[in-house]
Amino acid sequence: MSLLIYRLLLPLYLGVALPGWVLKMARRGGFGSGLLERFGWFRLEPEFEPCGATHVHAVSVGETLLALKLIDAWRARDPDRRFVLAVATATGHAVAIGREDRSLRVVYQPVDLRACVRRYLDRFEPAGLVLVEGEMWPNLMLECESRGIGVSLVNARMSPRSRRRYRRFASWVRPVFSRLERVAVQEESDAGIWEQLGVAPAKVRVIGSLKFDPGDGPAPSRREAFQEMLAVCRGDRPVVLAASTHAGEEPLIARAVTGAGGFPLIVPRHAERRQSVRTSLEDAGFEVALRSDFSPVSETGVLVVDSTGELRDWTAHADVVVIGKSFLAEGGQNPAEAVQAGKPLLFGPHMENFEPLATRLVEMGGAWRVADENELAERLKEIIGGTRRPDPELARRVLSRHAGATGRMIDWLAS
Repeated sequence: MSLLIYRLLLPLYLGVALPGWVLKMARRGGFGSGLLERFGWFRLEPEFEPCGATHVHAVSVGETLLALKLIDAWRARDPDRRFVLAVATATGHAVAIGREDRSLRVVYQPVDLRACVRRYLDRFEPAGLVLVEGEMWPNLMLECESRGIGVSLVNARMSPRSRRRYRRFASWVRPVFSRLERVAVQEESDAGIWEQLGVAPAKVRVIGSLKFDPGDGPAPSRREAFQEMLAVCRGDRPVVLAASTHAGEEPLIARAVTGAGGFPLIVPRHAERRQSVRTSLEDAGFEVALRSDFSPVSETGVLVVDSTGELRDWTAHADVVVIGKSFLAEGGQNPAEAVQAGKPLLFGPHMENFEPLATRLVEMGGAWRVADENELAERLKEIIGGTRRPDPELARRVLSRHAGATGRMIDWLAS
């Protein structure tokens, strides 16, 4: 019954959502990137496709970066294994294509209509699917099962809000979730919900977080071009980086930073928001320099990084890091890069998507949680003034429990 209702409502939903989706793709430069692949129409001739490859599915940009991390590590262990990366957004597609890795086929995920899913599976004949933190689409799951294609979920996480929602509708979603072949969860506390949703206990394993595993990848490193931009803007002020900010947070954080005597370096979560970010900061009295159209700014200046995929290395230039989406929106953003870079770390009251990590960082003294703009300014004054600060080494110890998670994940998937 739940599947019947889903199949009846999905086309209606897609019809209503299509105009907004088209506008979003236009803003993010999706047109011309192969969006018709979402409906099973591809430019490349079928005989040139890597049939029998392992398909890794990612939704957001963050998940795309995690998928690339997993693929790189898996290739290092098994050079002969072929991969297809299926993404859901134009931004994620641009990040993956930007690596110019000709051995990796990058496509868009199919819309979860049976015809689209079947065209996708007929074309590629995947050896298996790996979902990275992503949604499980009923038609895709059922079609894979009917063809003997195993589907695994890695880095599985569920926010408190999602837990409540899924528990309420457990009987409706259990037929889909029960078809998962493996579920790799980040924390012991995450295992129970998947078992309640129909995944057999033997198929659930606590492995740690792919996101928080430093692995063998490059650490955040300084770039000469970044340093040159900061040199003509910051003066002698310490750089306070606001990482992955969301709407409304930029003026709030910039006021707190300048009030504490720091220079605001703002990296919005979505680069296409550049104009709205610029307008909100200018309305708040700040002079704004954009990374994409750089020019020096005065003492009231702010540097906005309106580019994608550079946050890691901008973090290396910061003296302090403030995590976005933690003040005016729920969920928070990933603090791992700031921890790996050894920077004093602060965030607002909303880090729901990164629990229990955020609470452990605070309890250990590796990060500070602040309630609002005023408290943020006060804590920044303490750090900049040298009276006290969160301990980056303690934060690293908290993160170290996830070390090796990528390798453990690959071992389990490859088995």
